[in-house]
Amino acid sequence: EEMIVTWECRKICGLADDFPVSCTAVRIPTYRAHSETIIVQTEEDVDIDAARKAFEEAPGIKLVDDISQEKYPMPLTATGQYDVEVGRLRKSLVFGDKGIEFFVVGDQLLRGAALNAVLIAEVMAANGSIKAQVEA
Repeated sequence: EEMIVTWECRKICGLADDFPVSCTAVRIPTYRAHSETIIVQTEEDVDIDAARKAFEEAPGIKLVDDISQEKYPMPLTATGQYDVEVGRLRKSLVFGDKGIEFFVVGDQLLRGAALNAVLIAEVMAANGSIKAQVEA
């Protein structure tokens, strides 16, 4: 499972095959949601407010990050949604100012590999990365 997440992350984000990505996958009994913690090491200092804004504005993401109100991503609340919940944003304890950690949860039946492939293909078609093949 860990390697699948690593490979998919690199592919979806357009990262080099040697880009360092690490994760831990744990199978727990949930209805139909996948959850993972993502830790990213950056070259520049991380601005958590800018990251929060980017997540708020990103299509397909629902920012759920208000610990004081006990609002954070959970399999129970992500189930049945097309958007992926993102929260628990913080500077990395390991990488300090040069890293960010966050938690994501998504309904794997609604926001899984098949839908992601279609969404990526649509973006690539729109930006000219791929073109329709015309058969004679």
